[in-house]
Amino acid sequence: MIGASDTPENTPPQKPGSTRESRKISRKTAIEWPTLGLGLAIYGGFGLVTWHYETLPWWLGAAIGIYLIAWHGSLQHEVTHGHPTASRRLNEAFVFPSLWLWIPYDLYRSAHLKHHCDARLTDPLEDPESCYLTPRQWAEAGRGARMFYFINNSFLGRLLFGPALCIWRLYKGEVLAFCHGDFRNLKTWGLQTASCALVLTWVVVICEIPLITYLAFFVYPAISLSLVRSFAEHRAHPDAQQRSVIVESRGLMALLFLNNNLHALHHAEPGLPWYRLPARFKARRGELLRANGGYRFSGYGEIMLRYMLWPKEHVRHPFGRALSASIPQTAALTEDTSSQNARPAQLLKPVNAA
Repeated sequence: MIGASDTPENTPPQKPGSTRESRKISRKTAIEWPTLGLGLAIYGGFGLVTWHYETLPWWLGAAIGIYLIAWHGSLQHEVTHGHPTASRRLNEAFVFPSLWLWIPYDLYRSAHLKHHCDARLTDPLEDPESCYLTPRQWAEAGRGARMFYFINNSFLGRLLFGPALCIWRLYKGEVLAFCHGDFRNLKTWGLQTASCALVLTWVVVICEIPLITYLAFFVYPAISLSLVRSFAEHRAHPDAQQRSVIVESRGLMALLFLNNNLHALHHAEPGLPWYRLPARFKARRGELLRANGGYRFSGYGEIMLRYMLWPKEHVRHPFGRALSASIPQTAALTEDTSSQNARPAQLLKPVNAA
């Protein structure tokens, strides 16, 4: 539900950037040093906080660790869009350590790039990151499942149960695929095993943090923190341009999500690196808010207060499926998704597809 404060009527129109300006902003540099420095800060901070785990107050070490792991997830998102170098291999090597352990990078990448088909945003069957169910799926769900989905669509429910739901759906889908003879992701899981072994050797063997402690007090809360961003990221709407949100958050939360809270801008220009998004948003703010129908929040505090104990919306997709809407041409993705052989991960997609 969008309140009066979320509409752009009082916002002065902004002139969109010229074609030449857009090309200049989207131009790929050989090395994006801010992103490289960000990655080094994440790995360095993670190494320090885990190395000093025994000497830090548990709550301080956990808080810093949770932020850093979720931050690394945002860094992975940057890499899916071709940052920080022009080499895909170098970029993927940059995020090879899976600090949160749960999803192979290749599966996340293929699912996320498929998600960027704006005409299918929120579609329960076509958008791998959709949280909606089709009417048939909702009708076939039992009473307990419906209650669970109802709770999971509240802010607190997403924090508590969202990570478990993501993990369950991913692993169930992959196990079923393997059982049916689909081994396309076998190499991906082999790389994920090596990635997790690298991280756990450091965390458990060298830093002597118990595995259950790392999973319960670092990994799971980090996934929850990442889900704060995606909680209100999209909504079902007939107009594809009005499906993506603008959250005008600043400070630590905007830094955590690498300005991906300006999500309508990210979908309009997915090739822009994180450090250029604020200036670009300032130049296009009025235009973006008019295009997305004023789907806006002042920050994540507003989202939390509105939906802490009450669902943001019904989990059943209001149109059954996303309506195919004609949308203007936007900046192209930085990499060709057609070359991907990996089967997209079922991140939040309903298990019983109908």
